[in-house]
Amino acid sequence: MKDFLKWCLAKKDIKEVSVYALSTENLRRGKEELNYLWKIYTAELSNLLTDPTIKKNDVKVNIVGDSSLWIPEVKDLVENVTKATEQHKSRKLNILLAYGSQFEINNVFHSLNGHKPKSIDEMLMVKEPLDLLIRTGGQRRMSNFLLYQAAYAELYFTDTLWPEFSKQEFDKVIDWYYQQQKNFGK
Repeated sequence: MKDFLKWCLAKKDIKEVSVYALSTENLRRGKEELNYLWKIYTAELSNLLTDPTIKKNDVKVNIVGDSSLWIPEVKDLVENVTKATEQHKSRKLNILLAYGSQFEINNVFHSLNGHKPKSIDEMLMVKEPLDLLIRTGGQRRMSNFLLYQAAYAELYFTDTLWPEFSKQEFDKVIDWYYQQQKNFGK
């Protein structure tokens, strides 16, 4: 993911990146696998606190999902990373952790309590619409990822598994994206 973020930051017109780190459905995996994943997230969130790429590129880190499902160490790190980058304005990195679109939309409705927003958009965890969604691993589905925000996104599916997703393939996807005609339903 670090390399992927650097590739995105090298493209001046990419202002926001969202990464699906763990879905709400992934939490049904075995305890041993989940413990391993939480260790990875703990280590990588810790690294974000001192990552020079984040500071140099003025990246605000936004970590969202069902925080009631996060382990205590992750909750603490999310708070620290969010606070450490809250003043950053140039770019945004959204890390979706224990996230699902169905959870997000249900959460919006539960939090309304008579509040009548101008739009559902202001109540979402990730507020900006997606322009491009890259799905790795040979799957041809969105797997409950930012469904509302992806309404007009270009969808790119690749058989490449995430760990093998390369800079060359990223550049190919970006070139493909710029060739697409965006008409937003018109």
